[in-house]
Amino acid sequence: MARNLTTRALGATLAASCLLAWACSLPDETPTEPEPVQSVAPTPTANPNPTPTPILGAPAPKATPTPEASPEPSPGATPEPSSPTEGASECGSPTPPPLSRLNVKVHLRGEKTWVLDSTPIVGPDVAYCAKIGFTDGRSYCAVRLEGNVEREACELYITGRAVDTGRPGPTWYRGASFCTGAASGCENHAENQYQLAVYVGGTYRACARNGVCGEEEVDK
Repeated sequence: MARNLTTRALGATLAASCLLAWACSLPDETPTEPEPVQSVAPTPTANPNPTPTPILGAPAPKATPTPEASPEPSPGATPEPSSPTEGASECGSPTPPPLSRLNVKVHLRGEKTWVLDSTPIVGPDVAYCAKIGFTDGRSYCAVRLEGNVEREACELYITGRAVDTGRPGPTWYRGASFCTGAASGCENHAENQYQLAVYVGGTYRACARNGVCGEEEVDK
């Protein structure tokens, strides 16, 4: 009887051990919680013009100078228009009537250069022409006789100054262009605005302040 009890107790102990071992070998059925997803910070965009890190003891980098706009060239100064009364006081009496004509003619014919000459003419005014010494009864005349000391001032009074040079006398044109040198075909006389050096053929005009012009066709 005692042996049977011992055998039963041993069997119960073995059975309990087997149950415990089986239970330990079973998988854990507890559901696994998902791990939290870590948020990823956006990668910063690289600066295309990074500021260099200053180095102690090194000279500071110089700023790149901003280029300045080049100033536009200024146009040539335009001569001041002459006063309508310029030359009147120096002209004396009698004061000439308004300019009515500019006589233009070929004055010299050189091998390479011709010279044109212009003469301001007033009239018709027989009385004025007679007063200044033209006794042949003409009605159109120059402002003074040739050689009279008042002639230059009287011509300035009725003619004015050239638009392009500002000198006393008419403005010269070849066609519609100023005479500026050999490239233009003509050139203002160096000393006398009433004369013009001509290098090529064409139509040349001399125009006074009041719009009166004279012209000459040069067949050079």
